[in-house]
Amino acid sequence: MTAEGEKEIAQGYWDIDRLAAELGAVRRRWRQGQDHHAEYGAEGFPSRATLTKIMEALCGALFPLRLGPSFVRLHNEDAYVAQTLQTVLSRLYGQIRLELIYAMKGEPAEHVDREASRIIGSFADSLPALRELLDSDVEAAFLGDPAARSVDEVLICYPSMMAIIHHRLAHRLHQLGAPLVARIISEIAHGSTGIDIHPGAKIGRSFFIDHGTGVVIGETAIVGDRVRIYQGVTLGARSFPADEKGALEKALPRHPIIEDDVVIYAGATILGRIIIGSRSVIGGNVWLTDSVPADSNVRQAKAHYEVTSRVEVSAPHRVHALLDEGRDGIAENI
Repeated sequence: MTAEGEKEIAQGYWDIDRLAAELGAVRRRWRQGQDHHAEYGAEGFPSRATLTKIMEALCGALFPLRLGPSFVRLHNEDAYVAQTLQTVLSRLYGQIRLELIYAMKGEPAEHVDREASRIIGSFADSLPALRELLDSDVEAAFLGDPAARSVDEVLICYPSMMAIIHHRLAHRLHQLGAPLVARIISEIAHGSTGIDIHPGAKIGRSFFIDHGTGVVIGETAIVGDRVRIYQGVTLGARSFPADEKGALEKALPRHPIIEDDVVIYAGATILGRIIIGSRSVIGGNVWLTDSVPADSNVRQAKAHYEVTSRVEVSAPHRVHALLDEGRDGIAENI
């Protein structure tokens, strides 16, 4: 059958003009109800498709020989990285600016430009430190998984590495003041890996997610150094406080703090602002809503542990640096 014949048959099943008009009416009602009648439209909001391409290029710039295009070799990788960053940072600047136009509606254009310039400049300066941090994650995966035959295999084949790379970059943007662009980047990784890490979560060095599908890490979670978790683990919130009008209060600390050298096995669910002490092992399928002290081995969440918050009783502990982390500059553990 010809294309014209297929078109004639299709036109007998639906009315394109009517559908387009009705969808347009629905969109307009939604925007008016949400006070979006002045929104900037498709060209005035960050694009998931564009950010997907930006992230692919940034991954290549960070790991040119493994995640870059096939023509990259030792002799030309520096030139490739320089050229790629020149292009991709300009495009990322544009996406950040679109977010700020939307978020800073009504402010002068020069204010938007100045803030976008600050964010992209600080983000660019962070890339060497982010690469070093990601190296620690790759090495942790290689050392922690007996099935891994090389660090190159980890980088190329492990979906958790792609999720962690996206998170490290998204978290930095979140810190600097581009939370929407950061969230889109996190969701790009979520969609392709099944690993859901909010860009607000603070994660220390040498982080390893084994297998990874179904992992959820909430916005205010704090994860220490050398933590290893398995598939299906949730670091979630136990409750959602509301204000006097019934609206959920945003950004309150409501997710767990996982201290250094903790292992959390598959299917464990850890909820609320509780502390999992250093070097603890949390067994598979455990449901945990109480803090546990350092060096615990929790196979069933039946015992009640008398644990005061390490944020209060351990002043020198590294978690203070994470909680006090500023918008500018990378903390000791991002």
